[in-house]
Amino acid sequence: MTDRGNRRGADRTEDIMRTALALGQEIGYARLSIEAIATRAGAGKHTIYRRWPSKGALLLDALLSLHGPDLDYPDTGDVAADLRQQIHAAIDLLSRPPFGPVFQALIGEAQHDPQVAATLNERFIRPQTEKTFARLKTAQQQGQLAPDFDLDLGMALLSGPLYYRFLVTQEPLTPDYVDRVLNALFTGMGPRPETATPGHGA
Repeated sequence: MTDRGNRRGADRTEDIMRTALALGQEIGYARLSIEAIATRAGAGKHTIYRRWPSKGALLLDALLSLHGPDLDYPDTGDVAADLRQQIHAAIDLLSRPPFGPVFQALIGEAQHDPQVAATLNERFIRPQTEKTFARLKTAQQQGQLAPDFDLDLGMALLSGPLYYRFLVTQEPLTPDYVDRVLNALFTGMGPRPETATPGHGA
């Protein structure tokens, strides 16, 4: 295929993805179908199915390809400040369409579509988890966190309250809430003063 043909194919793929996101926002995930996307995009239904096996796979690809978040961690030497900055950026992203509503719908879809679950984990959840773990590990090596603190547990304690509010109670994820979670977390993760040895000290 020529470069011009490749460009046309890429443009067509992007057009279908943008159509899927726009239509999903208009009518909601439950009512969205490959057929409706094909009609709106002026594409053949079989053309879409050759690229994406389901509407969930199409929306996930569209979301991460067109609105992929840049959520790398800064490293200022202050792990609490760095986590705060990155998580504030993440909740700002989740508060805006199309990312927030579509991401919420795709997490629901992932519960019964193994392919969507695997792709969501591979392209978004695992990379973000690895970035967070790496930042915590560096902080631990620098003495900002207790050397014996279980960083896998720290990840769960950090992400659990955020996903709980985003998915279960659907209360707003606010900077104040994030700060409260971080303050509680770092109370447990921070370096602990050594217990005085009996017979030493006052």
